[in-house]
Amino acid sequence: MLTFTDQLNRTIRLENYPKRIVSLVPSQTELLYDLGLKNEVVGITKFCIHPNEWFKNKTRVGGTKNVNFKQIEKLQPDLIIANKEENTKEDIEQLAKTYPVWISDIYTLNDALSMIESIGKLTQTETKSNSISLQIQNEFKTLEHINKSQKTVAYFIWNKPYMCAAKNTFINNMLNYCGFKNVFNHSAERYPITNEQELQKLNPDIVFLSSEPFPFKQKHIDELQKILPKSKVQIVDGELFSWYGSRLIQSPKYFSQILKNLP
Repeated sequence: MLTFTDQLNRTIRLENYPKRIVSLVPSQTELLYDLGLKNEVVGITKFCIHPNEWFKNKTRVGGTKNVNFKQIEKLQPDLIIANKEENTKEDIEQLAKTYPVWISDIYTLNDALSMIESIGKLTQTETKSNSISLQIQNEFKTLEHINKSQKTVAYFIWNKPYMCAAKNTFINNMLNYCGFKNVFNHSAERYPITNEQELQKLNPDIVFLSSEPFPFKQKHIDELQKILPKSKVQIVDGELFSWYGSRLIQSPKYFSQILKNLP
């Protein structure tokens, strides 16, 4: 019997290393691909868009927050990989009655690195997972040598209502690596809802509109530019700010480019 501990300090037991994995988390699905687990991963969500080859061909088991239990039952997984924030407590508890469920819980870069290394141990791909972790760490070290921003920022993840990322979020940790000061770090909520009046009062230097989960477009830039005429409003790649798997290798170069283009 193999024993593993997830990021909620739960113990899961497996008879053997997993051969039939269902992933309920897009960024972790991409990680599993980069770990070379093509044959082992049998199910993914409809939001697991990377890699495209898997998105087109792997069995889909619903969304991250509305899991298709019957489809999962057909797949007979010997491991399900989930996340505390992205999946619902109810779904996970239901699945855990039948299957081993390994849950990640990620707020910082260190949490992400720990997750990557843990999944390597879980899937017998430690050499590759440790290599990915080291590559990410080396890329983030490059940010130490560039001029950090001291500007204030509001990072939008949703429209109608406006919703932003605040403290104790992975997005905020990424903003910190760039030197930005999040205007919503006073909030008691991790993803506070805001309005025109509050935004004008906070008056951030920079407004980032994430490409996901809400697909902000030019019309939203125009809308917010009217509310905040002195702010620089731009769309940013949400995957590079919020996906905490192997895609993090690409994030520091993207952040560096953003910093270079600031007013």
